[in-house]
Amino acid sequence: MTLLEKFHQWLKTEPFNSKERPTLREAQCVFIAEEFAIGFAEWMRGFRYDNAELYFRSSAKELLEIYKKEKGL
Repeated sequence: MTLLEKFHQWLKTEPFNSKERPTLREAQCVFIAEEFAIGFAEWMRGFRYDNAELYFRSSAKELLEIYKKEKGL
């Protein structure tokens, strides 16, 4: 499931009725984003050692696209 799909799924399934919901939604979005960022950082550590030449030739955006493609995100 892509990062965008995770946000859409969660935002569509949770009712937005009470005053506490915006805070809960924000916390859930932060959790999803942090989970994604940690996964990318861990992947980059391994990728750097296995593919040093490509790692140093690529921009962060290019590395992110490689990560998303490999993970099916």
